[in-house]
Amino acid sequence: MLKVKYMDKDEMELARSLETEEWVSDLPRRDKQRYEEYARTSLTKQKRINIRMTERDLKKIQARAIEEGIPYQSLISMLIHKYNEGKVTIHERN
Repeated sequence: MLKVKYMDKDEMELARSLETEEWVSDLPRRDKQRYEEYARTSLTKQKRINIRMTERDLKKIQARAIEEGIPYQSLISMLIHKYNEGKVTIHERN
């Protein structure tokens, strides 16, 4: 089941029913394929962003990317993706 921190009982039941495929689409096959393609395209579309960071941080990221054998932009993108998926967390140090 999806791991979402703030789901009430009804939302949890809905998530469970979606994951167990209790829902059946009444769309014609042609329309369903078209909407699936729209979703696939929108989820894989790349966007360009600009960020500001210290030169020191950029140099460190570039060095780590060289060690990993990937472009530094790919490393930054991967880190953002992992954070969004909950695989990387931020812990403040006191």
